[in-house]
Amino acid sequence: MKILVLNAGSSSIKYQVFGMENQQVLVGGLVDRIGEVGSDMASHHDALEQIIRHLQAAGITGIDAIGHRVVHGGEHFKEPVLIDTDVVAAIRDMISLAPLHNPANLEGIEVAQSLFPGIPQVAVFDTAFHQTMPPVAFRYALPTALYHDYRVRRYGFHGTSHQYVARQAADYLQRELSCLNLITLHLGNGCSATAIAGGKSVDTSMGMTPLEGLVMGTRCGDIDPALHFYLQRSMGMSPEDLERLLNKQSGLKGLCGAGDMREVQNRADAGDTEAQLAEALFAYRVKKYLGAYFAVLGQVDAIVFTGGIGEHSARIRELVCANLQGLGIQFDASRNNSPRNGILAFQQESSPVKLLVIPTNEELAIARSTSAFV
Repeated sequence: MKILVLNAGSSSIKYQVFGMENQQVLVGGLVDRIGEVGSDMASHHDALEQIIRHLQAAGITGIDAIGHRVVHGGEHFKEPVLIDTDVVAAIRDMISLAPLHNPANLEGIEVAQSLFPGIPQVAVFDTAFHQTMPPVAFRYALPTALYHDYRVRRYGFHGTSHQYVARQAADYLQRELSCLNLITLHLGNGCSATAIAGGKSVDTSMGMTPLEGLVMGTRCGDIDPALHFYLQRSMGMSPEDLERLLNKQSGLKGLCGAGDMREVQNRADAGDTEAQLAEALFAYRVKKYLGAYFAVLGQVDAIVFTGGIGEHSARIRELVCANLQGLGIQFDASRNNSPRNGILAFQQESSPVKLLVIPTNEELAIARSTSAFV
C-alpha cells in the first residue's frame, strides 16, 4: 500500500510517499514559492502536477490514499476523517479560526481531489488530539457567549506530534499508553508542551491560536493581554501591526535578533548577552510549564523532548531539567550529550521520572492514520 502525505502551506507543498508494508519513505520533497513573482509555480494545481511528475519519474505508481495535514479542526473533529463534501465545508467554516493555515490546507485538498479522482483522502488535524481536554483546561475566563457564539477557547496544536511521540514512549518503556502519564515537549521554531494522562491530552500550552504558551522562534508566547492596549495607545499600532509584531518579530528573534536556536547559542557562546538571555528565557519558560503539568497530572512517568530543538540541543535539555530533583527529575549529563541513534534516555538510573528524546515523525503519523481508512 502506498500513501501520499501532503502538507500544503500558503506558498509551498511538502510531500512524502510511504510504503506502508515497512512504513518507509519511498520519495519526498518540497515545492515552494508557489504564486510568487518569478516562480514557475503559479498555483497549487501547478505544484501538485509537478509532484505527480516527480512521482512518475521515481517509478511511484498506484497511490492508494492521500493524507492531508489540516491545522485547525475546531471542536468538530476529534480524530482523522475521510474527506467528503461535508468535511470540506467544515474546514472552510473554520478558516476564521486559522486564517493563515486552513485556506492553504483546503486548497491542497481540493486540488488533490481534482488530480486524484476516486482515491480516498483523509484529513488529519493538528487540533484533534487535544479535544480530550476538560473544560477547566480549554475554557478562557471570558463571557460564556464568546465561547458559544464565537468558539473562543483553547484548542492546542502540534497534536499529531504529541500523540506520535507519546505512543513511541509507551513502546520504548514497554508499557501500555493508557497506564502512563507523560509531559511531551515539542520544541522547534514553534513550541508547545502537553500533559498526557493515560494517552489523552488533558492540557496544552498553545491556545486558540499557536501564539499562546512557550517562547518560540518568532512568537512571543504568554504575555499580559493588556500589552495590546498599551501599544495601541502609546505607539498607535493597528491590529495588523500587533499581529505581525507578536507572531513574526517576537520570541527569540525579538529578544536577540535571531529566531534560530542554533544561531542564538552560537552568539551566546561568543558573549552576546542578549542571546544569553534569549536562551535562558526560552528554557525558563519550558521549565515553568513542566512544573505546572506536574501539578496537573499529579504523577509523571516520563518527559519527552522532540522537535528540532528538543531533539538536537542537549544544552536546552540540561537547562530545562536542571535543579528539578524535587520533582523526581535526575538527568545524566554524559547520556544527555551522547550521540543519539533513535530514542535516547538520559535520566540517571535512580531517577523516578524517565527523560526521553524521541524524534517526531508527523508525516508517518498521518500516513498511519490514512492507511486505517483504506
